[in-house]
Amino acid sequence: MSSTAPSGTAPAGPAADATAAPGYRARRTLPLRVEAVRQLRRRRTMVVAGVLALLPFIVLVAFKIGGTPGRPDRTTFIDLATASGPNFAATTLFMGTGFLLVIPVALFCGDTVASEASWSSLRYLLAAPVPRARLLARKFTVGVAFSAAAVLLLPLVGLAVGTAAYGWGDLKLPTGASLPAAEALPRLGIAVGFVILGELVIGALAFWLSTVTDAPLGAVGGAVFLAIITSVLDSITALGGLREWLPAHWQYAWADALQPQLEWGGMIQGVSLSLSYSAVLLALAFRGFARKDIVS
Repeated sequence: MSSTAPSGTAPAGPAADATAAPGYRARRTLPLRVEAVRQLRRRRTMVVAGVLALLPFIVLVAFKIGGTPGRPDRTTFIDLATASGPNFAATTLFMGTGFLLVIPVALFCGDTVASEASWSSLRYLLAAPVPRARLLARKFTVGVAFSAAAVLLLPLVGLAVGTAAYGWGDLKLPTGASLPAAEALPRLGIAVGFVILGELVIGALAFWLSTVTDAPLGAVGGAVFLAIITSVLDSITALGGLREWLPAHWQYAWADALQPQLEWGGMIQGVSLSLSYSAVLLALAFRGFARKDIVS
């Protein structure tokens, strides 16, 4: 019985090497730097970077207009935002967690494959030929790298803006204690690292959707919509222990890094859940894309 490959597929494996042009090496196709430069030059990358870099300035102006935050009945990171530069950085990270940082992660990972299909350039990449698994690996790696840069950019600019406006000092905590500035920076680094790993599940979800649709907006919007749904479900206390299986349940666990005594428990559980879901979603993406008939 003979079999034929679906239209739009690229040769792969030993058979492909036997018919490939002299000098062809699959591992040399689509270098990371080429994909990174392509994504960096896109307008949406510049827009996302501009918005995230502008947000700390907007928050600063809001504090200048509205006065120093603070409520007698409770104390949060927002109430302590004007205490020092590290406090302002923690505040921007707090504001970004939950929804704002979901958008660039979903955009960078969900737009990468679907946009090629919408431009009708995906089949030409595969005909180069770039092996399908390598194409996905390269695009997801670059998408995650840009997502990590976006997450890092917000508190980094916040730290610079806050230090310029409120000075360099200790990180005051909602518990009433404080961390020396020299210790606060590594703790903030741990918090940012947790957010990056925690958002990985959103990136993997958006990436999987990007491999099953030719509409970039569908992939990005689908990931953002599901992130909102899981956040809503996490707020329903009647679900009890089931909420611990939702990635949104652990999204603020990074605050455990900004305690007098560093706590790892919640962050480890959140990262473990995120990586587990991400592995399943990526497996679905690679498996489905390997069998997909590429016609665009």
